[in-house]
Amino acid sequence: MSDRMASRRRSNRRHSRWAAVCASVALSLTAGVPGVATASDRPVSPRPPLRVLDVPAAMAGGLLHPDASPAGANDWSCRPTRKHPRPVVLLHGSAANRFNNWSMLSPWLKRQGYCVFAPNYGGVPGSPFQATGPIAQSAKQVARYVDRVLKATRTRQVDLVGHSQGGGPTPRWYLRFEGGTNPAHPKRNKVRGLVALAPSNHGGDISGIGRLTTKLGLNPTMSALVGQAWSDQMAGSEMNQKLDRDGDTQPGVRYTVIATRYDEFATPYPKNFLTAGPGATVRNILIQNVCRQDVSDHLSLAYDTNAAQLVSNALDPAHATPVRCGLTLPLLGG
Repeated sequence: MSDRMASRRRSNRRHSRWAAVCASVALSLTAGVPGVATASDRPVSPRPPLRVLDVPAAMAGGLLHPDASPAGANDWSCRPTRKHPRPVVLLHGSAANRFNNWSMLSPWLKRQGYCVFAPNYGGVPGSPFQATGPIAQSAKQVARYVDRVLKATRTRQVDLVGHSQGGGPTPRWYLRFEGGTNPAHPKRNKVRGLVALAPSNHGGDISGIGRLTTKLGLNPTMSALVGQAWSDQMAGSEMNQKLDRDGDTQPGVRYTVIATRYDEFATPYPKNFLTAGPGATVRNILIQNVCRQDVSDHLSLAYDTNAAQLVSNALDPAHATPVRCGLTLPLLGG
């Protein structure tokens, strides 16, 4: 067996362990959550269609074809329109991939006329478990991908939409340290807005599990098993200390954070929220304050039709419409 093949097998085993840890935590913590939320908000805005089988199909597709693009994404011939002048780059969460994380939101945005792009990052090509590597390295990959999108679409700026790690430390690291912004000349930023679903800003302790592994000194062991992203996303990590040292935001960027009180990974959920620094704007949204009966958790927020409308509103605030609160499915959404 070649060294490359042996290294790849070890990496795949490590990523499988990460997925097992995440899945077991999610299943144990979401047991007993009600399956349907109703609403009293008046029906105003169109909503993305979602069938009950869409989420399991996306999960299966992500495992079987992890390098596949979700519907609507990665049309490299797409050119932004006057109505939607910036491409949208979707960044998946830890141990997920672009297919299983974005199989609802990608076609939803494409139907609205956006040029949509979605990379896999932070993992071995061909593995269904991406975004497990060091945050700083993942941010470099995102930087290269955004440059490719800008060149292909002949535009100067993109909007980022991310879930979990993909909405929190990885894009924030890219914005601060990998050229995503130009603090001296914010109009030259490569990124106009960051819309984050349940982002692991400021560290998340996975409902106390992370706090325990930190206290017992087990984070290096966990990272050896499931990837460096585990340790990087723990509260108080060296990565978080460096990222937060000069504030949460970068000048010229419009930030939107969409959190859920039922988050069991990026906990406690108020840590999702950001504080605006000079030249930046921040809107922190708790989805239950918009749709009080929404029961989406950390993973299923990416398949929450209420959150999808909030994403659309954040991308195009000039044409924002009230959210028509309705069906939410607390399923594993990547």
